[in-house]
Amino acid sequence: MFETLLVNFLFLLLPVVIFLIFFENKQYTYNKIILILLSSVTMFLCMTIPIKLDIGFIFDLRYIPFIVVALFGGYKNAFPLYLVLNIYRFYLGGEGTIQSFLFSTVIFIIVPLLSKKFSQLQSKNRIFFATFVSFFTMGFYLFILSTFFDSLTREFWILTINALTTHVGMMLIIMTLIERIIINIKNRERFFHTERLSVIGELSASVSHEIRNPLTVTNGFLQLLKSSKNLSQDEKRYVEFALQELIRAEKIVSDYLTLAKPQSKNMIYSNLEVETEYTKDLITPFANMHQVNVQYCFNNSLKINYDKNQIQQCMINLYKNAIEAMKEKGGGTLLIDISEQKQNILIKIQDTGIGMTKEEVLRLGKPYYSTKEKGTGLGMLMVYSTIDKLKGKVEVQSVKGKGTTFLITIPV
Repeated sequence: MFETLLVNFLFLLLPVVIFLIFFENKQYTYNKIILILLSSVTMFLCMTIPIKLDIGFIFDLRYIPFIVVALFGGYKNAFPLYLVLNIYRFYLGGEGTIQSFLFSTVIFIIVPLLSKKFSQLQSKNRIFFATFVSFFTMGFYLFILSTFFDSLTREFWILTINALTTHVGMMLIIMTLIERIIINIKNRERFFHTERLSVIGELSASVSHEIRNPLTVTNGFLQLLKSSKNLSQDEKRYVEFALQELIRAEKIVSDYLTLAKPQSKNMIYSNLEVETEYTKDLITPFANMHQVNVQYCFNNSLKINYDKNQIQQCMINLYKNAIEAMKEKGGGTLLIDISEQKQNILIKIQDTGIGMTKEEVLRLGKPYYSTKEKGTGLGMLMVYSTIDKLKGKVEVQSVKGKGTTFLITIPV
C-alpha cells in the first residue's frame, strides 16, 4: 500500500512540476489547456494504479485533481475532466461503474458552484477550503458505500480512515504547493514591475526636462510663423499640423514627468479627501458629456504622506479610462468609493464599460501597452508607479462586456 501511495503522490505532483518547469510563463489561455491536459493524465494514472489495502479494498485519488481544477476553473474547466473520468471508468468496467458515474455527476454539479467563493478567499483559506471539500467529497462517497453493507465491519472502518486521511493529506500538500507557486509568481512579477518603474522613473526625470525645453522654443516659433501674413493657406495648414503634434509630444513628456520621484514641494499628509473630490469634480463634465453617472462615496479617516499632484493625475487617469470604456456602450455608471479597512486605505473605482479579457488585465501597467487604439500606455504605467511608491497594490477585476473594477490598497 505504501509504495502505491507514493506512486500516486508522484502522479499528483506531475502537473504541478511540469507546469512550473515548462509552462509557467506561457499565455493565460494556453496555460489553462495545459493544466487540464496534465490533470487528465493524473486522473488516468491514479485510476490505472489505485491504492490497494491489505484487507482487499482499493481506492484511488482521481477526485483530487478534479476538485482542484473545478475550484480554480469552474464548470468550463471541470467538464473535460468529468468526461475523461467517466469514459475511462466505463472502459475499466467492473462493479460500481454506474455508481461511480452517478457520484461523479453529483460532484461535478456541486463543486464548481463553489468556484466563485473559492476565488475570493485568501491563499491560506483556499488551502483549508479545498481540503474540506476533499474531505466532504470522500466522506459522501464512503457514506453512499456504507449503504451497500449489511453491517459496518472493521474492514470498512479501516477503508474509511485510510481513504479520508489520504485524501485530506494529499489535498493539503498539493494545495499548499499550488498556493506557494502562485505567491512566488506574484512576488516575482511585483519585483520586476517595481524595478521597471524605478528605471523608467529615473530616465523620465532626467530626459523629460531636456526634451521639454526645445519643444517649448519650437512651439513659440511656430506660433509666430502661423501669425505671418506671407504664408499661403496650405503652409498655414502645415504649421497647424506641426503645432498639434508638438502639443501631443508635450503631453507625452508630461506623462513621463509624472513617473518621476515625488517632489518634496508637493508632499502633503492627508486622508486623500481633497484630491479625490477635486478630481471627481474635474472629471464630472467629461462624464456628463458621455452619459456617465458618477457616484462618489468617501469614508476614510486614515492619513498618509503623498505627492498630491501624482495622486490627482493617478485618479484622473483611472476615471478617464473608466468613462472612455463606457463611451462605446452609450453611457453607464462610474462608482468611486474611498474607505478604510484596518490600517489600509481602499480606493474602489468601478465602471460598467466594455471590460477586458484576463490577458489584457495581466498586461495592464506594462510600458507602452494600451487597450485604446491611440493610447501610449503611460497613463496606466503612471497609476501603477504612483501606487507602488506608496507601497500599495492594484487589483483589477474585469468581465468582458460587463465592466471593470480597480481596487487600490494603500497601507498606512
